[in-house]
Amino acid sequence: MPSTQVDTGKVTDRRELHFNTLDDLAAEVERVAAAERAGKLRRTGNWTAGQTLGHLATWINFAYDGYPPDMNPPWIVRFILKFQRAKFFKGPMPKGVRIPGVEGGTKGTEPLGLDEGLDRIRGAIARFKGAPPTKPNPIFGPLTHDEWKAMHLRHAELHLGFLHPQ
Repeated sequence: MPSTQVDTGKVTDRRELHFNTLDDLAAEVERVAAAERAGKLRRTGNWTAGQTLGHLATWINFAYDGYPPDMNPPWIVRFILKFQRAKFFKGPMPKGVRIPGVEGGTKGTEPLGLDEGLDRIRGAIARFKGAPPTKPNPIFGPLTHDEWKAMHLRHAELHLGFLHPQ
């Protein structure tokens, strides 16, 4: 990890990605992993490839296992963001956003090696393909399977954009 944290909200050297399907996401995950293994992955964010893949898997799994208690935003935040609902499904997600009151600004960022992050994201994608999520989103409440899928794909576009396979 870099000794100085990058303000990801100000990063201009980021890939603009768009995934239409979970298979698109899975293919890009494999491409990133292959580049990392070959020593040909450049990062413009703060996280390693393993951390990024683990983070994405964590958030997919929250939709099945439930969200941590500190992920309960105040009603005013839920009210305001409800009007921006479509933006979260159609993208792109804003970069550099930190969740207020959550240590580190988000969840699922523990250091992970590539293989562990890859195993986690592969498992999360398989889980998502197998059955729709069962837990409500802490901001939007219950979502359809297609809404969950769109949100997770937009989230993956954001974070994988900081990883540049050469």
